[in-house]
Order: sequence, then C-alpha cells, then structure tokens
Amino acid sequence: MDYEYAPLRLPSNVDRLTAAAQLAIQAEFSGWELARVQLFRDGSRKVVLRRKVRDTPQPGLSL
Repeated sequence: MDYEYAPLRLPSNVDRLTAAAQLAIQAEFSGWELARVQLFRDGSRKVVLRRKVRDTPQPGLSL
C-alpha cells in the first residue's frame, strides 16, 4: 500500500491541545493520519502525517 507523507513543524508556542485539535481536523476532512511525532528540547514538534494514495484528488493541508 502506498502512502503520501506531509511533514509539519509546530512551534513551541503551540500547546498540545491546540496541536491535537488541528491534527484532528486534518484527519477528519482530508484523510490524514498521524505517522510520527518528535518533540525537541525547545518545545517545538516535528509531525509527520500520512494518507493512502488514491486516484481521486484529495484536499491538501490547511495548517
């Protein structure tokens, strides 16, 4: 199964609740799922989202 990936960088001023809400919206409306989260010492996060590649066009990221 093929996936497409979207790396995101969330700054340290984005709290966990806000980040979770943004990612939930992307999952609900664009079909993204969480593949990986990396938390850095400065409080920023590197998030990798993935979704299955389909023949029909899907909406992109709106973060």
